[in-house]
Amino acid sequence: MVKKKRTSPAPRTETADKPATLKDMLDPQVLAKLKATTESLKASEAERLEKERQEREAARKAEQKRRDNDFEYLLEHSEMDWKKYK
Repeated sequence: MVKKKRTSPAPRTETADKPATLKDMLDPQVLAKLKATTESLKASEAERLEKERQEREAARKAEQKRRDNDFEYLLEHSEMDWKKYK
């Protein structure tokens, strides 16, 4: 018996089978503008988040400074067992 050679079917072109996408239909200039807008929005969002983090940090430091001057708070939250030293 002779082995039959199997020929693979011709590879189909993927672009002919797929419908056109929005990216394919858009003008390159419009696409570049959209990408620039996306980058600027991401940068502004990162800047806003950093500003919020700094504000929270400043508020936390101010609260800690206020508590450090509050004797009642320091007494309640001290690690020492004051009963030992009576």
